[in-house]
Amino acid sequence: MSGPIAVDLEAEKEYYYCTCGKSKGKAFCDGSHKGCGFTPMKFSVNESKEYHICTCQKSSNEPFCDGSHTK
Repeated sequence: MSGPIAVDLEAEKEYYYCTCGKSKGKAFCDGSHKGCGFTPMKFSVNESKEYHICTCQKSSNEPFCDGSHTK
């Protein structure tokens, strides 16, 4: 998967974005990074709504998709 995933996120809730690329749940951390030197990116949103989360890890606006997967 290299395109974004659409997910409903809740305002002020903490989420953890996968930065190592090993997570089976793509985009959200599942602990697969242990021992590889990467740590997940903690983030939250101000508004509860649908967001497009990057899975290609090329976005300059991680964890959100900026269209980099199309370039």
